[in-house]
Amino acid sequence: MAGVGPTAEIHDLVHRRLHESGIRYTGGRRAVVTAIQMATGPRTAAELANAATGDLPVSSLYRSLAIFGETGILKKHHGSDGIARYELAEWLTGHHHHVVCVACGAIEDIDVPDAAERALHDIASSLGAQAGFRVLDHVLEVEGVCLGCEVTGDR
Repeated sequence: MAGVGPTAEIHDLVHRRLHESGIRYTGGRRAVVTAIQMATGPRTAAELANAATGDLPVSSLYRSLAIFGETGILKKHHGSDGIARYELAEWLTGHHHHVVCVACGAIEDIDVPDAAERALHDIASSLGAQAGFRVLDHVLEVEGVCLGCEVTGDR
C-alpha cells in the first residue's frame, strides 16, 4: 500500500508495464512514482510536484500522470472539491479504502481488518446479486471531516 516508502519492486513493475507499451521510464517519471509511493493517500498534481525530487517541469509531471493513467499504473480520484487526485493502482499497492474530507477534499488511505474486509465483500456481493451483477471488486470511501478542518471550523 502507498505511504510505506519507495520500493524497488514497484519501480520494476512500473518499468515493465511502460516497456510493454513502448514507453521509457525516465528519471522524471521515476520521481513521480516515488512521490506517489511516499504519500499516505491520493495526492493532487500540485502536491506531487512539490514532493517530487529533482527539477521536474510541471508539463512533464502532467505528461507522466497522463501516461500512467493510460497504462493503468495510476488511479485518478475526483474529489468532492473538484480537484483530481492520483494514487498507484491497486495491482501495485494492494487493495485498500479511503477516508475523504468533505470540507477540503483530502483523501487518506485506511486499512480495513480482514474480518471487516470479508464482510464488505459479502455486502457488495449481496447488493450486486440483487441487481443481477457478479461483483468483481468493491471500493469504500468513508466521508467525514479531517482534523485540520475540524480544528479550523471549516465544517
